[in-house]
Formats: sequence, C-alpha cells, structure tokens
Amino acid sequence: MEADDADGSLDSWAQFCSLSNELLGGDGDLSVGPRLAPVVADLCTRGLATLVRDYFLHSLEETFRNNAVRKFWQHFHPYCSASAVDRIKFCVKEHWPDEILSRALEDICLEKSYQEKCVFVLVHALQSYEDRMSKRKLKAVDCSSSLMPRYQLMVSSVLLTTLPSSFPEILNVYFKKKLEELNVIMAESYESDQLGNHEPSESSNASDWHCGMDIDGQEVSESNFLVKNIGKVVGDLRCLGFTSVTEDAYSSAIIWLLKSKVYELAGDDYRVPVLGCVKKWIQAVPLQFLHALLTYLGDSVDYDSGSSGLKSPLASRPSSFPGIGVPSEALVRWHMRLEYFAYETLQDLRIGKLFEIIVDYPESSPAIEDLKLCLEYTGQHSKLVDSFISSLRYRLLTAGASTNDILHQYVSTIKALRTIDPTGVFLEAVGEPIRDYLRGRKDTIKCIVTMLTDGSGGNASGTGNAGDNLLEELNRDAENQENADYDNHANIDEKQAWLNSQSWEPDPVEADPLKGSRNRRKVDILGLMVSIIGSKDQLVNEYRVMLAEKLLNKADFEIDSDIRTLELLKIHFGESSMQKCEIMLNDLIDSKRTNSNIKTSLLKSSQTVPGQEEAEISHDILDATIISSNFWPPIQTEDLVVPASVDQLLSNYAKRFHQIKTPRKLLWKKNLGTVKLELEFEGRSMQFTVAPVHAAIIMRFQEKPSWTSKTLATEIGIPMDSLNRRISFWTSKGILTESAGPDADDHTFTVVDSMSDVNKNSIANERLAEYQMTEDEGESSVASVEEQLKKEMTVYEKFIIGMLTNFGSMSLDRIHNTLKMFCIAEPSYDKSLQQLQSFLSGLVADEKLETRDGLYLLKR
Repeated sequence: MEADDADGSLDSWAQFCSLSNELLGGDGDLSVGPRLAPVVADLCTRGLATLVRDYFLHSLEETFRNNAVRKFWQHFHPYCSASAVDRIKFCVKEHWPDEILSRALEDICLEKSYQEKCVFVLVHALQSYEDRMSKRKLKAVDCSSSLMPRYQLMVSSVLLTTLPSSFPEILNVYFKKKLEELNVIMAESYESDQLGNHEPSESSNASDWHCGMDIDGQEVSESNFLVKNIGKVVGDLRCLGFTSVTEDAYSSAIIWLLKSKVYELAGDDYRVPVLGCVKKWIQAVPLQFLHALLTYLGDSVDYDSGSSGLKSPLASRPSSFPGIGVPSEALVRWHMRLEYFAYETLQDLRIGKLFEIIVDYPESSPAIEDLKLCLEYTGQHSKLVDSFISSLRYRLLTAGASTNDILHQYVSTIKALRTIDPTGVFLEAVGEPIRDYLRGRKDTIKCIVTMLTDGSGGNASGTGNAGDNLLEELNRDAENQENADYDNHANIDEKQAWLNSQSWEPDPVEADPLKGSRNRRKVDILGLMVSIIGSKDQLVNEYRVMLAEKLLNKADFEIDSDIRTLELLKIHFGESSMQKCEIMLNDLIDSKRTNSNIKTSLLKSSQTVPGQEEAEISHDILDATIISSNFWPPIQTEDLVVPASVDQLLSNYAKRFHQIKTPRKLLWKKNLGTVKLELEFEGRSMQFTVAPVHAAIIMRFQEKPSWTSKTLATEIGIPMDSLNRRISFWTSKGILTESAGPDADDHTFTVVDSMSDVNKNSIANERLAEYQMTEDEGESSVASVEEQLKKEMTVYEKFIIGMLTNFGSMSLDRIHNTLKMFCIAEPSYDKSLQQLQSFLSGLVADEKLETRDGLYLLKR
C-alpha cells in the first residue's frame, strides 16, 4: 500500500508539473484549469499543498523573469549604457521617454495580467479543495489566500533586484516633461479665459489662476487627457511594485517645477511681492494635478472619512481650494509640503540677495516682507544671520568701501531687519561686525554727524526731501514707536491684556540675556550709531566743530535748518550736552541784529560829514559774525595785513560796537570769513567768492601791477610758503601770471591787462560768471576734534613718559587706569580708552614710544 501511495503521488506530481508548464507556456489558453483542479486536490489530500504553491510561484518567477523582465529592461538599455553627453541627447528628444516607457509598460503589464489569470486558476483549484474539506469539518492548509500576495511580492522583488541605476532618472525626466507640458497648457487656458472675458487684468500672472481638472467628467480637454496618460503610467508602475520609485520621481519633478517657478517670479526685481503669486500658482497647477492624479488612482480619501486616521476633535477643517473644493487628507499633506518648500526656496533666494535688497531699501520693501513671512514659516533665522554677515565681510567691510557708504548700508540694514525681526535679536548679531569695523576708521564720527544733519534723509544717493535729514526721520520713527508702545500698554482692557498674555512667546535662543524684551523691542537707530563711537560726548563734540565751521563760512545769517537740527539733537542727547551749540547759534542771531544796528548807526554818522562816504568803503558790504569765544571750539588764527581801506572799515565797526555794547570789544579774526570780489577788465567783470587772504593778495595789485613773492608776503604778513600756496589760486584762474624773479625762490607775479589774457592764461576753462571756491581750496577755520584732543592730551604726555620710565612697559588699560587714579587735579583726566589709544598712536608715530605685544614702552 505504501508503494502504491508513493507511485500515486509521483504520478500526480508529474501531471501537475506538466499542466503547470502547459498553463504558463500557453498563449492565453486557460482551458487547462478544469484538468488542473483534481490533480491539485489529490496533491493537497496527500499533504503537498505548500509544495504545490511554492512550485507554481517558482515557475511563475522563472517565466516572468525570462519573458517579461528581460524585455522590459531592454527598452531602456540604450539610455542606461550611454555616456553622460549622450544621455542629454536622449532627454532633448521630443517624445522621449514617453513613447518607450508607455510601450514597455504595456508589454510587461500584458504578461503580468496573463500570469495573474494563471494564479487565479490555481487559487480556484485550492479554494475548491479547501471548501470540500471545510464541509467535512476537516482541517486543511490555507494556501489560496496567500498565493496572490506572494505573487505580487515576487513581481516587485524580481523587478527591483534587476533595476538599472538609471531608471529613476528616466522616470524623473518623464514627469518633468509632462509637468512642463501641463504648466504650459494651464497658462494658455488662463490666457484664453482672459481674452474670452474681454476684461484684461492688471497683472497677467499665475496669481489669478482658478482652473480645475475633472478627468472623470464628460468634458475632455487637453489637460485632462494629459493627466489620464500620466495616471495610467503611474498606475502601471505601482502595479509593478515601483510605488516608492514613482512617487519619488514625480515628487522631485513637482519640486523642480515649483523651484523654477519661484526663480521665474522672484528674479532680481525686489519691488514686487512674490509669495502670494507662488502660493496661488501651487493651487493652480501642482495641487490640481495631484488632485486629478490621486482621484484617478483612487487614493483621494475625504478628509472627514473615518479611514483617514484618528484626528483631534480640535483639529480645524481644511479650507477649500479653487477648482477642488474640500481637499483630501493626502492633498492637504501635499499642500503643506509644497508650501514649505516654496517658503524655503524663496527664503534662500532672498537671503542670497539680501545685500542687494538692503541697498535698494526702501524700494525693496516687498522683498523684505516676503522674507519676513518665509522666516516666520521656516524659523531659519540663523541662516540669514550667517549668510548676511559673510556678505558684509566680503562686500562691504573692505578698504575699498567709503565710511559714508558703510554707514548708509548700516542704517538701511537696521531698517530692513527691524521689519523682519522687531525684537532686534538678529540685528544685534548682524550689526556687531559693522560696528567693530567702523570703530577702526578715523572718519567715522565725522561721517555719522554729516549723515545725521546733511538733509539727505539717510540715503546714500542724497535724494531725501529738502530739509529732511536722517535725524528728523529718526525722531518721527521714535515718536511712532512711543505711540505704538503707549497704545499697546495703556489703551487695552483686562480682557485684551489676558489675550495678549496668551500669545506671549519667549525670546529666541540667540537673544542676549542681559537685555530685556521690552528694551529690545524698541530698535533705536541713533543709539546704535552712537554705540559705534563709544559715547555721545564724542559725537556732540564733532557736531560742535562741524557746526562752527559751517557757521563761520556762512555768507548770510539763515540758520533755520541748523536750529531745527539742534532741537532734534537736544531731544536725543539732552539740553545740557547741546548748550554750547545753542550759544553758537544764538551768536549768529545776535550778530544779525547787531549788524543791522551798527550799519544804521554808521550810515547816520556818515551823512553828518559831507564827502566822507566817497573816501571810504561802504559799511553796507560788511557783515560781521560776532562769536563768544569761550563757547566755540578753538579757532584757527593766522596773522594777516588787510588793505588800509578795509582795516579802517573794521576799525570803525569795532568802535561803534564798543559804544553800543560797552564794555565789550571786538577782536577781529581777519583770516576767517568770505569776501565777494568783482574784478573789472576792459569793461567786463569777473566775480569771485574767496577767503580773506586771497582777497588781500589780489587787492595789493591795485597799488602796482607786479609784486615779487618776498615783498608781497611781507606786505600781507604771511609766510612765503603760505603765500605761494594761496597765490596759486589766482594763477590757476588766469588773473595773475608768474615769472622768474631776482632769486630762485623769489618769483614775480603780474596782473593781466585784458579778458583775452585771462582766457589764455587760465588753466581751467571756466565760465565768466561768479566763481565759488570749493571746499578743497579752503582751509578749516576750526581746530578738528583730533587736533583739540592732541592739544588736551599733551598735558598728560609727561605723566605717560614718567610711568613708562618707572615701569618699563604698560598695557593700554593700565595706563588708562593709572591716569584716572593720579591725574585728579586740574586738568583732571576724563578721556575715554579710545581717545587715549589714539593719542598713544600719535606718540608711536612721532617715535617717542613703541608698541610690542600690546604693551607700550619708551623708544630706545
């Protein structure tokens, strides 16, 4: 009996193998099924069900591998074996890889479809046997239910183990081309809708696209047809087990198209907001495509469906999308993913161009607003700080950039970053390298004062409104912040205060713990600029010097703008700090009134003496600026002998002043001020506005036409080198000619006779109008802050030399602290560390000291 059972088993197995080969090798002939069922039942009865299943799957694998898989990969072999250059040629072909991919998928899907029918034949045979056994209440091995899943796993395993490395590239190229084509179709559809409505919009861009796709409806459009084709390809690839590869391919294609769109819309135009257009384009093209694709594939699960997973009862229902309605959960996830990538891409693009954006600020405000929204969404503020600091160091903080340009860029940076981060946390990090660099420049204080008061509105181009300087802008800004702060804290009720407390957020981790949130909330631009200098006293002193220079060179007494600037400075620095400047302006006001009184008095006096007015220069041409020298910076004085007629005029003016202002007396600074001259040549005249020394030189030529250098210098009372430097002004204008004199260093100067000689001798071809002397041609009337500091610090030079003699070498901090400790008598030491360092650098330059490893010691 045992031999008969074995023979029966072998016969049944041989018959099963023969029928299986006939079924799998047939060309669509499934008639083997009825004959296969009893053989399978007999083998299952003998306990060989598992062996039947495994053998059948193995046969399917061999057949699928030899017939379908090899042919499938052969379609892509030319691309996979090509070089990188040849692959580019494949990609630019019009219908590649659309045609070859569709054909390859069609062939392998046909083979797979037939094999699935064969699997169902065996499944039916196994189920028949299992049903009979269940009726007899006998236990049987369940092989039918696992057969199809095992087959699907086998198909994907075979394809993935033989997957060429270039196949994902092929899929990526396919989806890129299809999405580009879809984007073009959607754009054309939008343009045709605009023309059909006969209402052209102001901006024809993607921001107004609200078109949908209904691939299951009756309407057949080009976009619907395209999505159906893409959906069929995606469905076939998923059936073959390429689900993850396919999703990665069309995901990367969508991301690539989105990135291209962001770059196209953003570009280098920072005056137009971009983020809104990008978000609407995402809803118009990628989400419409994904909605249609997921619907075609049957993956579009309603958000409210119970199968979409457990949701919090507090979760908000997603808003509907144009052309879609309420999106599915998968589409919501896609929307969040695409929006985040769009925010991050636009953010990186704007951060990379942040230097140019700030240069164009405030015209580039829309780009700043976009960047602010992107950073709020992504939270990548540190990327902005690192990138912008790197740009500043390589493009701004260099020797080739002027201090004025750096300061203007710094102010624009403060304004722009205040929009992005009102707390000022990231401004502190970005501004620190700029402040450190500016502290090393000698003209920083002067440039800051000029920028505050020059009336250009803080713009490097100087295009501010007339009389509208940066200081006025900062004052308005401070008022706005104060008003906003008052509104936020004084005009809110308890309920609003409670709501505000619920929305409180801690400072970023980059925040300085030494500064409170309330103090940081107000970004004080002027305070940040003063922090560059170190103290407000240095800025006030520099402003005082510049104001004195400006007032002394004024040709009139119009000081309204200076008064307005002073009042604004008093708001920021206090009245006590600006007291001397206020007295300087009052001197100009008093000078105007005193001039009027003295001129009126002299005019009445001259009328009482007949013939006197013809013998003298008229007092109307003299305007004196009378200053209180104790409150002005040190004035640069120079001996000057003016012509007798002018000297007489000054003497008469001083006498009358003494009579009116007894016991006060005038001490003339004859080298200061301006003189308006009119030189006549053969009936024609030339007008000049020059310094008194230039006027004294040319007026001497009224006495005689030629002078030697030594004689003229003696007459005027100035040194020879000073004369040679000053007289070059008149030779450059062609008024005087220079010739060799009796000595090598004694030249002869002669005045020209006619206008033709002036034109011939003039070095510069200038118009015959009123000549104005430029700032470079003049000399400073007031000692600079550096000169004043050097003069004041000279008192402490002996102390420093003595200390270094006793101690050998000392650091800057030690010298500073020692001077503060011992120099307490008048004049007491009250200088800053930066001022001391500047003075010590001068001593090093004079070779009185030397520095070594940060220590100062006497020069040996």
